[in-house]
This record gives sequence, C-alpha cells and structure tokens, in this order.
Amino acid sequence: MDFKQIQDLIKVINKSNIGELTIEQKDFKITIKQKEDQVISFASSPAPVQMMPSNPVQYQQAPALPSSQAEKEAPAIKDENLVTIKSPMIGTFYRKPSPDKPLFVEVGSEVNVGKVVCIIEAMKLFNEIESEVSGKIVKILVEDATPVEYDQPLFLVDPS
Repeated sequence: MDFKQIQDLIKVINKSNIGELTIEQKDFKITIKQKEDQVISFASSPAPVQMMPSNPVQYQQAPALPSSQAEKEAPAIKDENLVTIKSPMIGTFYRKPSPDKPLFVEVGSEVNVGKVVCIIEAMKLFNEIESEVSGKIVKILVEDATPVEYDQPLFLVDPS
C-alpha cells in the first residue's frame, strides 16, 4: 500500500460513519480509528518500506516577513463564510515545488477543486496538497518551510 492510497483511505474514513478500520498485508499493518473529533492514528509493522524520491529537492528556510509587511499584504477578512484548507498529515509545509520555482498560490489566487496549493514533506516524500474547494485564497496561515500538524489550518478560501 503506497502513501497516496493511505491518504485516500483516510479521506474516505473521515467522510463515512466507520469507527475503525484495520488492514494487514504481509509485514504491513495499518489501523485507522475515527473518534468524535476525527483523530486518526497509524500503526505500522517494525519493518516499514521506506520510499525515497529519485531526485530529492533541497529547500532552504525562507526569511519571515516583517510583521508590518505581512499585515499590508493580508487584506482585512470580513466574511465569516470562509473555507479552511487543512493539512492532511504531519510534515514540513512548502509553498513552491522547488526553491527556484514560483509559488503554487498567493493571497488573491483563484483555486479550483484539485489545484495543487502546497507541498507537505513527510519522511522524505513530497506530497502535493490539492484544494477541495473552488474560490479565492484570502489568507495563508503557515510560513514556508515550517512544520505542520495533522488537521492544522493552512489556507482560508472565500468560496464566493
């Protein structure tokens, strides 16, 4: 079972009424449990298979914006009908595919369902995170090259 299949399985479980699911294959075991607050836990065998990208991308920490500049770039958010794009995993958040490439999205960018909005690196795997909503990016809640937690808000999107 590859990482993308696990991600898809988690999404299906989150949207269903299934409380717990366990899958065992040879030396691999995964258990996904859904609680009332939808916390998901993983259990793996002692010998997991580690996948490495053939050409790993090296990132450098981006300098943080001074607070006054960040405030100027973020428009005042008045609408409470915003949709939050959340992190589907634990890892390191990146706003661009590689250091020399342009950002996936910026404040004011239009996104559609399926558009890649960022990358989260987890265990040397670079996972593209796609928008599940169409609209306009209103606010980016995470700095580039910083760690994120599961279910942490990443972007605010105005769906109108």
